[in-house]
Amino acid sequence: MPEPQSKPLDVSVALRGGVAGRSHAWGFLRRFVDEWTGLPLRPGDGCTAAELDAAEADLGFELPAALREGYALLGRRADLTRQQDPLVPPPALQVVDDFGGVLVFRIENQGCASWGVPLDEIEQDDPPVVMESHEGWTPFLDRMSVAWVELVLSESLLGAGSLYDACELPDGLLPNLLTRYTRVDLPDHPMWASAGDSPLRWYAAPGRLLRRDGLLDHSWIHARGRTAADLETIRADLPGPWVC
Repeated sequence: MPEPQSKPLDVSVALRGGVAGRSHAWGFLRRFVDEWTGLPLRPGDGCTAAELDAAEADLGFELPAALREGYALLGRRADLTRQQDPLVPPPALQVVDDFGGVLVFRIENQGCASWGVPLDEIEQDDPPVVMESHEGWTPFLDRMSVAWVELVLSESLLGAGSLYDACELPDGLLPNLLTRYTRVDLPDHPMWASAGDSPLRWYAAPGRLLRRDGLLDHSWIHARGRTAADLETIRADLPGPWVC
């Protein structure tokens, strides 16, 4: 008899209760990358200790454990970190002087936004992350480990090619979203483009992942299927004006 097929990873189940800490974040990301990209994380996908040591020497301080561990796990995987709002390579890590000093580790692809760790929190193992946009610096997520999960989900979503689609969600379809998809236990976090596009909220079902930008009448849905059939299911569940 054929072996039973396991159900596709449901992100909302895997993150039920939120990101419990650094080890939970790395375990989730390993499973997500394995099941959703088909290319499991390997040692060469991370930055080397020598690269990270050199970055610390240039900066003059140690990186927070959660930042260093994330780089070591997947910092070289462009498909996971450099599709839309790229992760800064270790040699390019820099401190900006505004907001009391921030170590910037991620920059929007046209330079419209940045993400970083405030220097007054830099000695924490899992410090909070802030975001800079045209509205200035604002809190983004309360822990670096959660920010790594958000980064990989966003980059994997927006860089998924034919497995990605987006639509402006009509009001009448909001009940479909809320009844057919489960909210992922990630905190609300801001979208850099505008206050009207915030907060960002994630939803999921087995093999399907959605990000809702904003709560107003014109909120956008960004969707990714694990397979083409999964993406078609999303389109059928939410028959809106899909872009692709």
